[in-house]
Amino acid sequence: MSNSNSGHDRQAVGEIVYQTTMDGIDWAQLKADLLADDFDNGRTPDELRRSGENSAVNVFARLNGHVIGTARALSDGVGNAYVVDVWTHSNYRRRGIASRMMALLAERLPGQHIYLFTDSAEGFYRKLGYRRQGVGLSMVSGQWLNRS
Repeated sequence: MSNSNSGHDRQAVGEIVYQTTMDGIDWAQLKADLLADDFDNGRTPDELRRSGENSAVNVFARLNGHVIGTARALSDGVGNAYVVDVWTHSNYRRRGIASRMMALLAERLPGQHIYLFTDSAEGFYRKLGYRRQGVGLSMVSGQWLNRS
């Protein structure tokens, strides 16, 4: 189902609903779930919310209103986007949830080169059409999350 008037873009697959808005997200619960599922990177609930607000595209997979998956993209709006924070709760993996979230992200980034970095899911992303490119490098400017 899609309801473009309310700013929601939702599609139900069984009981799972995908939304591209941040409406109704319980950030404290999401933080707790990420921590419990060993996918927490130290951001507070408020920092998670702000990360979403500053993203070009967000996708949430929800089951009975509870977030069980996330994906978001940073973008210059022209030619380059970077996918981050792709997570499906471990109890719901291998059901096509992450694949659907990635497809919804790509649909909202037309004409853009979409980059991502993965430590452990290269095979998954290859199946979605992503190819190895160059070498990924990273650094943290100062202290992670400005914390000492």
